[in-house]
Amino acid sequence: MKKFKVASIPGDGIGKEVVPAATDVLKAVSELHGGLSFEFTEFPYSCEYYLEHGVMMPEEGLERLKNFDSIFLGAVGNIKLVPDHISLWGLLIKLRREFEQEINIRPAKVLQGIRSPLVNPKDFDLIVVRENSEGEYSEVGGRIFRGEDEIAIQNNIFSRRGTERAMRYAFELSSRRGKHVTSATKSNGIVHSMPFWDEVFKDVSKEYPDIQTDSQHIDALAAFFVTHPDKFDVIVASNLFGDILTDIGAAIMGSVGIAPAANINVNGKYPSMFEPVHGSAPDIIGKGIANPIGQIWTAKMMLDHIGEEEIGTLLLDVVESVTSDGIITPDIGGKHTTKEVTEEIISRLKART
Repeated sequence: MKKFKVASIPGDGIGKEVVPAATDVLKAVSELHGGLSFEFTEFPYSCEYYLEHGVMMPEEGLERLKNFDSIFLGAVGNIKLVPDHISLWGLLIKLRREFEQEINIRPAKVLQGIRSPLVNPKDFDLIVVRENSEGEYSEVGGRIFRGEDEIAIQNNIFSRRGTERAMRYAFELSSRRGKHVTSATKSNGIVHSMPFWDEVFKDVSKEYPDIQTDSQHIDALAAFFVTHPDKFDVIVASNLFGDILTDIGAAIMGSVGIAPAANINVNGKYPSMFEPVHGSAPDIIGKGIANPIGQIWTAKMMLDHIGEEEIGTLLLDVVESVTSDGIITPDIGGKHTTKEVTEEIISRLKART
């Protein structure tokens, strides 16, 4: 029996609704598998925790979490309670940085039964590999002076080590998929970091002669995500560019509520973290209509990461069978509740035994 210890952090808003739903699905997966079990430990770190304690998580929070196999996160942020820069940097980004989760991966594909806003999506199936630790989201910089003389300085940091790591991850991933990697750049406008990015991409690509490559400026690439998403396999991008592209990916799927993400620690020293792309959605909290698919697809990515790709693929197949039959939440044109969608997925999983 393979046993995995999972730190569950529902976080804010609908995270408290979709994390328990996805946890129930994972328990059903483990029963179907027969040789796999999960031990979940829940942590209350959230904006509500901040209001009570003055921090998003306690000083010993990282120490508590570091020995888990994975972290399963719901949503972070509630602007009505805590400013976003405090909630995100106090929990989500802190976990990413301190646990060296240097790679972020986010897939986007057509799911049967979920209407894409594109007229002809052509069954696109792509993955964005995002450098997750430096780039445009560096903390280096500051503000000086006041009034009309005030100056804000933000320094982007691109290391060869970090850039190569993201690119190699993208090439290795593509070698198991469509064998094509696209680099997101902007070297015609950003004169130092992006030509450096292009040089590193060219160097790394030489290690993978069997994989086709191309390089696209981020503005054109964003447009191509809308006009020709089926042309892409794996896209590697900097922290900011990857963030932008993956939101477009979620949008062309039909809803940010179905988009998953994984923050990967590649050296094995710390747990990786799995989270849906959607936010805390304070406007629908407590209504029972939060879309659980993003969190459940995120669970599938966690299964893949721990080496259970076969059962992970089966889970996504079951999810797609449910969506294709129109059992979906209101945000994607359905009329079903969080509970109804989750229970149908679990029922179909149990039918596979």
